[in-house]
Amino acid sequence: MRMALATAPGSPERPNEDWAATALPASGQGGTLILLDGVTPPPGDDGCVHSVPWFTARLGGALVELSGSRRDLTLQEILAESIRRTAGAHRSTCDLSHVRTPQATVVLARWDEREVEHLVLSDSVLLFEAPDGTVRPLLDDRLDRLPPGSLASDAIADATVRNKEGGFFTAAADPTVAARAVTGRTPLGRVRALAAMTDGAARWTEMFREGDWADCLGVLHKEGPQGLIDRVRALEDADTERTFLRRGKTHDDATAVYALL
Repeated sequence: MRMALATAPGSPERPNEDWAATALPASGQGGTLILLDGVTPPPGDDGCVHSVPWFTARLGGALVELSGSRRDLTLQEILAESIRRTAGAHRSTCDLSHVRTPQATVVLARWDEREVEHLVLSDSVLLFEAPDGTVRPLLDDRLDRLPPGSLASDAIADATVRNKEGGFFTAAADPTVAARAVTGRTPLGRVRALAAMTDGAARWTEMFREGDWADCLGVLHKEGPQGLIDRVRALEDADTERTFLRRGKTHDDATAVYALL
């Protein structure tokens, strides 16, 4: 088994709001992959005295612990309990009902000698590669299915589609959001490798169209997560006319995790 991860902040002037971890059990059988992409709030009050990196570190730590210690729980149950624990850590000081309370996208994968479980919430990416080289993207595509104009501004998104029925969902302070995640189980023999990326790293495929998901996984296999991020940064720097970036920020926090089983 080989595991590798890399992360890079979008700007040296801002803390990296992504969070990732891999873990192996003491028995040596199986493993866990966790990836979070913290949601950057717009300037102004979000009802919380804590930063997004504080939130992702708390949530990620709970996910690592429970994924390894509670094999009896499903990934949805683990995410719900992790959200509950994290909310409890700042409920007394913060307004957790605020629509912009710290939150994150979530990717979880956990495997043993029999199967691979997965969970995806919001727009980070999880890829499974089969022994024959076929690559299967496991995505929560609710954001892509929103009507045009739904995300025209932060205010519109907050009022109409963020963590609302018919919109999209992120891990914030409500444990029941775990039931909205895309989940599944795959026999271990059908998964040779897996990879997870925040949208800042997935730009190589989703924004710049340098290759499909199979090509992207090939880059991760040959060059590792840092190689993929370096390629994304080079493409961003070269897009001086903002043909691809348009109004988006030049660099986003970018994180990639790769596991060869």
